[in-house]
Amino acid sequence: MGVSAPAPNFQGLTVLLLESRRSREMAALVSTYGGRPVVAPALREIPLESSPEALAFADALVRGEFDCVILLTGVGTRALLDVVERARSREAFVTALAKTKVVARGPKPLAVLRELKVPAWVVAPEPNTWRELLAALDATGTPLNGLRVAVQEYGVSNLALLQGLEARGGRVTRVPVYRWALPEDVAPLRSAVSSVAAGEIDVVIVTTATQAVHLFQVAETMGQAHELRGGLRRAVVASIGPTTTEALQHQDLAVDLEASHPKMGFLVREAAARSDELLRAKRESGV
Repeated sequence: MGVSAPAPNFQGLTVLLLESRRSREMAALVSTYGGRPVVAPALREIPLESSPEALAFADALVRGEFDCVILLTGVGTRALLDVVERARSREAFVTALAKTKVVARGPKPLAVLRELKVPAWVVAPEPNTWRELLAALDATGTPLNGLRVAVQEYGVSNLALLQGLEARGGRVTRVPVYRWALPEDVAPLRSAVSSVAAGEIDVVIVTTATQAVHLFQVAETMGQAHELRGGLRRAVVASIGPTTTEALQHQDLAVDLEASHPKMGFLVREAAARSDELLRAKRESGV
């Protein structure tokens, strides 16, 4: 009989979580796996409730002026529906959407489309980055040249995606429906910066690229960016996927672990399974 692998366990390591919306759920999961969670939400989503771009897009869609609509997030898709419902006909909007080539970046916007009974033309496969989205569009064999393409954005513009669509001949319209800002209370984030810099954090779990940006933004205001970077290099840094990994690498940081699937459960479980070993290897090598 083969020896079974040990159950994932953080072995009492202190785990910094920068997640906002699902922070309680994530902290409970870390505790279940034997870790000591430290929660410091790094962002908040601010809906653009009267977004003129969103309303202009809705009106143009109903008039049949878009050939393709790309939905990047489930939260953004729901926020877009909320904006439309306040000032326009939801039924007319959903009917028009169903007549359009709709692209979902991953399972969350796809779930919203299913609720609306709107078929998806293309669904980007894991890890659901802009690269997979463009590749999935290319795989359809339908050229974008001259097509009118609307992109529902999520906090910040994804310039690589927009440029990729334009390079393929798409006539791109951005549709921002919410933006990301620092939390109203940045005290936990400031405390996290100090703790990482002091070597008091063993594992840092990052679930969006913006968390990394905001963590360093706060560190800059504290004059501790250099110390934060040093502390992160001594800790285990776990990323949910390629886009987040790229953001961390942009801060001159190596990512020790990237989730095999871009989902919170996979990320925490895999971090629990490997963090103790990774941390010991770092400490033994004198990193």
